[in-house]
Amino acid sequence: MSLSVTTTSPDAVTDLAAELRELLGEKNVSLEERVRMRASADGSRMSPIIVEQLPLGLADVVAFPTSAEQIGQVVAAAVRRGVPITPRGKGTGNYGQAIPMSGGLVLDVTRARAVVEVGDGVITAEAGAQMVVLEQAAWNAGQALWMYPSTAQSTIGGFLSGGSGGTGTIEHGSNDRGFVVALDVVHADGTPDLVHVEGEAAQAYVHNYGTAGIIARATVRLEPLRDWRGLYASFPDLESALPAVREIGRMQPPPRLVSADHPEISAALPPDEAVPVGRTSLRSILSADMLAEATRIIEETGGRVEVVREGPQASMRISMLSYNHPIEWFQKATDRPTFHVEVSGEALFERLADVEAVYPDGMLHIEAGHGVPIGMLAGRYESAEQVYAGIAALNALGVGVHNPHQWNVDFEVERTVELARRTDPNGLLNPGKLNPDYDGPRKGAIR
Repeated sequence: MSLSVTTTSPDAVTDLAAELRELLGEKNVSLEERVRMRASADGSRMSPIIVEQLPLGLADVVAFPTSAEQIGQVVAAAVRRGVPITPRGKGTGNYGQAIPMSGGLVLDVTRARAVVEVGDGVITAEAGAQMVVLEQAAWNAGQALWMYPSTAQSTIGGFLSGGSGGTGTIEHGSNDRGFVVALDVVHADGTPDLVHVEGEAAQAYVHNYGTAGIIARATVRLEPLRDWRGLYASFPDLESALPAVREIGRMQPPPRLVSADHPEISAALPPDEAVPVGRTSLRSILSADMLAEATRIIEETGGRVEVVREGPQASMRISMLSYNHPIEWFQKATDRPTFHVEVSGEALFERLADVEAVYPDGMLHIEAGHGVPIGMLAGRYESAEQVYAGIAALNALGVGVHNPHQWNVDFEVERTVELARRTDPNGLLNPGKLNPDYDGPRKGAIR
């Protein structure tokens, strides 16, 4: 793979690396090419549009702070030397948001992973703590996270900076609807200070890829733990499964997740007797006291329950088969180039055939969302222009679409730009991602 050339001053990088070794220790700073390459890539190969543009940048130095306070100190050291800073969690994003387009420093937070406190209805952790670890800590206290990403190994900092929702959104919506209680963030002002923000002030740092401040510590909401079960069912095809998806998603209390796939997508999922080949797979995480009602719905709408599984691993496995993961499994199972777009709206239920026909070999993964169905529409990839034309066609059908095949901040852009003017006056935080003049196709965003 060829590597892009950066304009970061070599002397600035050398001096920064020396200071960071003093601060973090030799093992937590690297100039090695293999480490820099690994820290400069994410899951972008899921997007054929971005693949055509790779590589997008290479880190000059990688730092691994081990606490929230060290995150602040690392950022301050880089800012004093004018070195760009790209924050990184587990690198599970799929669209380039963690790729260091201007080179410089990649700030890997995965070693700052302490769970600080589990309280009544809240949990506090450092940015590098994995969501699965937070969930386990919450369960041990008789509570559960409001939501966690479909990639449960994601870090809390990465999820909040980039993610749009997560498992649990049927009841609580995406993570801009009260999930975040408070944040400790670092600004690019040359100081190592952790700035504590709460409520709406904290929300301004969510979804902006660290372009206005880097999350060092987060406090998010918990709810009382329920006796979750993992239910697998199947239907002859996706159309016949849609009434069950709708009705199960409306049950009270709501499931944590209910999703279903086009049979060809279901067939590409990891082998499991609960996912019969040739049929649409429906999967749900729901409380034990709702199993009878869900079973009734499934059977009355022409499906059959394949299995019900207990324990946290069962729930986590189903979560990992939601959002864009089924499309990723399909991409691995097929030789034909495939892409997807994020879709939403009642038209997914009411005009399924028309929706899938927009793209060649169109196939839908659908989930019950917070008040509106959401999903991933996959199709055979021919060109970026084909994808964009399809977005317009979907809008005409009444489908909300978010184009994920770009790395630009596209949530509350004006708010983020205004915040960044104060918090990042020299434009050093994740350069290339905050583009207020970007006018790419993002009509009807599903967030």
